[in-house]
Amino acid sequence: MYDPSQLRTFLAVAQTLSFTQAARRLGVRQSTVSQHVRRLEDATGRQLFSRDTHSVELTEDGEAMLGFARRLLEVHEQATAYFTGARPRGRLRFGASEDFVLTRLPEILEAFRYDHPDVDLELTVELSGTLHELLTAGRLDLVLAKRRPEDPRGELVWHDKLVWIGAERLRLDPDRPVPLIVYPPPGITRARALQALEEQGRPWRIACTSGSLNGLIAAARAGLGVMAHSRGLVPPGLVRVPERAGLPELGEIDFVLVHGQRQAQSAGRALAAAILASGDRLHRQ
Repeated sequence: MYDPSQLRTFLAVAQTLSFTQAARRLGVRQSTVSQHVRRLEDATGRQLFSRDTHSVELTEDGEAMLGFARRLLEVHEQATAYFTGARPRGRLRFGASEDFVLTRLPEILEAFRYDHPDVDLELTVELSGTLHELLTAGRLDLVLAKRRPEDPRGELVWHDKLVWIGAERLRLDPDRPVPLIVYPPPGITRARALQALEEQGRPWRIACTSGSLNGLIAAARAGLGVMAHSRGLVPPGLVRVPERAGLPELGEIDFVLVHGQRQAQSAGRALAAAILASGDRLHRQ
């Protein structure tokens, strides 16, 4: 009843909330994306997206379709692997950004290990900038991380906006430097926050530095300052800093999958496919 290619297109649009970004991720024309979505909506008899010239949002039926699409594609991939005898095997060195510590990535990895028992998965959790360096050095095979603005590489998992977050009770004094909670270099959000404040001409100071997301969250919950963070990954106990605080816009950010030198590795392709199929579970609460 449901074409796998249409389901993949649906998931790409659902995760990026953009027909243009979905087309770029899938390597097809935007008209093809629109056609796939239209045919899937015809097959279900339901509208899956509410869209206009400015935005794309999932409808209630579209939210329900997310789970069905993921499971259908998982079964499709399992059946294909079984009957072709192409079961991935070997060692896979996978790097994931600290941003995903509090998401459902462990569930995705657990399901991957269950489906691919012959793959020895090695997980490295680090800053996005550090992961890109390890990948370039040939010490990782696949990375899930934020993309540097100047780096065009990677399969888009989702596109998001960076926002300022902090404790709800936190009040910023406009006459004093902005207290920042940041990762150490080469943190991508750190660089973006400092650049935005410098361009605005607003003074700042480092209130806390930690290589651990949990450390940053603890400092933010204690009211030590503000931090730049993905809008779709705001941790519990923290809120967006209101616009009246006058902090500069931070722009947008891409979360991508990047393959290393052994990019033809079947295990890496299989894990990338699993993450792309379940990408919405990484940022939807």
